[in-house]
Amino acid sequence: MGPAAASLALLCLCSVGGGVPAGTTDKTQAEVKKARGDVPDILPEPEPEPTSPMSDFENSYNYVLSRLASMDQAIHRLDVGHYTLDVKVSQLMDRLTRVDARVEELEDSIAEVYQHSKVNRKEMGRLEGCQKGHRLGYKCYLVYNSLEDYASASRKCQERGGRMAMPRDRKEQEALADYVKSFFHPGNWPVWLGINDLRSDGLYVFDDGSRVSYFQWRRHFLSSQPDGGRRENCVAMSSDDGDWWDHYCDRTMNYMCEFDNREAL
Repeated sequence: MGPAAASLALLCLCSVGGGVPAGTTDKTQAEVKKARGDVPDILPEPEPEPTSPMSDFENSYNYVLSRLASMDQAIHRLDVGHYTLDVKVSQLMDRLTRVDARVEELEDSIAEVYQHSKVNRKEMGRLEGCQKGHRLGYKCYLVYNSLEDYASASRKCQERGGRMAMPRDRKEQEALADYVKSFFHPGNWPVWLGINDLRSDGLYVFDDGSRVSYFQWRRHFLSSQPDGGRRENCVAMSSDDGDWWDHYCDRTMNYMCEFDNREAL
């Protein structure tokens, strides 16, 4: 009986009498397979694919190309971002230019308003001086019961559209002496006049720079004026008799401004 018949008989026996141990069956099957030559005892290991230097170079070359492509994409994104930033910066500069132009317009408007305010303040000061003060010909005089040094008094008179009182002759001097005396009666308070010798000791000039030609210095055997020398360079009028005294210019006292009486022009 050949090998095929023997295998068939063995399979029949296994199917009919199922009490054969599992180990015996596996051994028998392995023997059968070995007898047929289907499965070798030890499978041979697969042989590694041969490599060549050219293949390694290609791999490296492809890797470098892929990295260069990634870098190119990154550079492109940076270019896009830089362009976007340039556009936004340009838009911002345009807005800043418009804002600067607007600010300049506002500054011009503010300067114009300030100038109008100064003009209005001067006109209001002049009207106040002529309405509340003493009128004398083409001038108005107003005493301000506010303590200021000489420089501050001069500045405040100018801000009100006038100047410090400058009696230029006996008529004006006597009129101002009466006005000041009635203003402070019954007290005796000195008031600044627009007269000083700050430029040169003994050379008295009005606050507008013109030279003084008429004087009303106090004359008394105990205290004749002026007596301050180089120290007392600004002139004030005494309210009780209208006489002039020289004083320290930084002393604070009341002051008198004069304004143009346009209604009399």
